Amino acid sequence: MQIDLTILVVERDKTKAHEIIDALMDGGWNNVTVISSPTALERTVKDLDPDIILIDLANPDRDTLEHLGQVANARNRPVAMFVDQTDEIMTQAAISAGLSAYVVNGLQKDRIKPVLETAIARFRMVEKMQSELDAAKQALSDRKMIDRAKGLLIRARGISEDEAYGLLRKTAMDQGRKVIDVATALVTAAELLQ
Repeated sequence: MQIDLTILVVERDKTKAHEIIDALMDGGWNNVTVISSPTALERTVKDLDPDIILIDLANPDRDTLEHLGQVANARNRPVAMFVDQTDEIMTQAAISAGLSAYVVNGLQKDRIKPVLETAIARFRMVEKMQSELDAAKQALSDRKMIDRAKGLLIRARGISEDEAYGLLRKTAMDQGRKVIDVATALVTAAELLQ
């Protein structure tokens, strides 16, 4: 597990904050910043750009969860939240906010390291899945554009689908471009001529 992470902790109680710092240092994480108020979170996130955020709240409400998820930019970094109590609606709000870990029954020193490690692993897994989904969407979009370009060539030149693709590919190679770029240019030009 990477130990040179910048960790931001949101904890109102000074005694608990010191316990958290001790637990993080025991886990090998030394670059820890603590703020006492969630209201300072947005500014601190911008200034510090932490790798992970740990938030301890006794009884958050749905709006607080959503706000903290957005302010902490939970889609771009792991965010672990410890709460004393929850219900199904709050749990769903935590998931919707993009939290990597939502731990009920409060923060306990011996749980911090495994929860953060799990939050980091979960965040990386979700990030990888999102990246794969984005790549699949882009490949589908590219495929559709290439098919449109092939259709234009088939109609304009009276050639087969394989010949149309071969022409796109040859043009791309001759110009040192990608097939998708040539296809996009052809479709764009055809739309301008209509």
